[in-house]
Amino acid sequence: MRLFSPSMQRICLSLCALMAGCAALMPAPALALSMVFINPGKSTEPFWMMAIRNMQAVADSLDIELEVLSAERDYLAQIRLTQEVVERPAQRRPDYLIIVAEKGTLLAQLELADEAGIATFLAFNTVADSDRPRVGHPRGRFTHWLGSLAPMAQEGGYLSARALMEHALARLPAGATPGLIALAGDRSTDTSLRRNQGLHRALAEFPQVRLHQLVYADWSYDKAVEQAGHLFRRYPQAQLVWSGSDLLAFGAMQALRDSPQGTDRAVFFSGINATSQALEALLSGELSTLSGGHHMAGAWAMVLLHDHYHGLDFVETAGGVEQEHVMFALLDERLARQLLDRRAQNATIDFCSHSRVCNPARAHYDFSFASWLESER
Repeated sequence: MRLFSPSMQRICLSLCALMAGCAALMPAPALALSMVFINPGKSTEPFWMMAIRNMQAVADSLDIELEVLSAERDYLAQIRLTQEVVERPAQRRPDYLIIVAEKGTLLAQLELADEAGIATFLAFNTVADSDRPRVGHPRGRFTHWLGSLAPMAQEGGYLSARALMEHALARLPAGATPGLIALAGDRSTDTSLRRNQGLHRALAEFPQVRLHQLVYADWSYDKAVEQAGHLFRRYPQAQLVWSGSDLLAFGAMQALRDSPQGTDRAVFFSGINATSQALEALLSGELSTLSGGHHMAGAWAMVLLHDHYHGLDFVETAGGVEQEHVMFALLDERLARQLLDRRAQNATIDFCSHSRVCNPARAHYDFSFASWLESER
């Protein structure tokens, strides 16, 4: 049974062709601002899980499509993941690539991204002195390298070390000269080295505290257990343990439990990172002191890049392409409980209030720990 005459069929076909042509001429719907973050750590590490959770909160607040690729503590994987991103078809490449460049991978990552024309931003770390001659400064040799944002890492090491020494000396007999062992991150990442500088700065203020030895545990819990075990045997009278992260502190605690003296020894531990496990350890007394807040560096970097995308370049508004901000704070029991309670409530964060595009009344960026706390609701 024929529903349409031949002339009517020709008209319908002509209309369909006209509609298809019009559709082809119409602009494609605007895609969301996109960013890729290459995580140098493991996807299961508490610190990076916390950092990425806050980066996703920025993405939700500011309508950003965020993709996270984890190197799983294989430093060469940071380069391979960068290669994977730049080899994507142009339409699948991100507007911005955020890297951390641990263990000297900055040059290789910048070379790959710059050749592909992908805007790149360094977060969490500053440029190590050894890298500077090779990479220069942002927007120089690598024109698509926009800048960097890092916490003042020396402050994190200093705050935790100074508080550790004050805490221990207040509980040891008058005139005590306790020994300290230190577990640092790695030998090449600028953040790690600067935290060590903070430790030495605090030691200079407490000459009665003797540094026995500083070793590098490569941010690894298992390696911290092994290294601390050796140090406890070598220095059986050591009473203070400074660690470059909470994970390293937990490794040292396990090493002490495994030692012949075990829990009979009075040892004071410090850590860095505001993970829930670290906050619980502070409340239980396992950790004597704790500093944190730097996990927000990735989130704050995304705020800067969001504003850059919308025409507000942070070079003009925040004073430079390479920025360091005070993000660390010394955490006490009150702050630990406050943070744990808010996380239990699954509190959201309004990052739009931190954007100068969203909030033109904001005179300057405030990436402090206090500012982050006030944002949670």
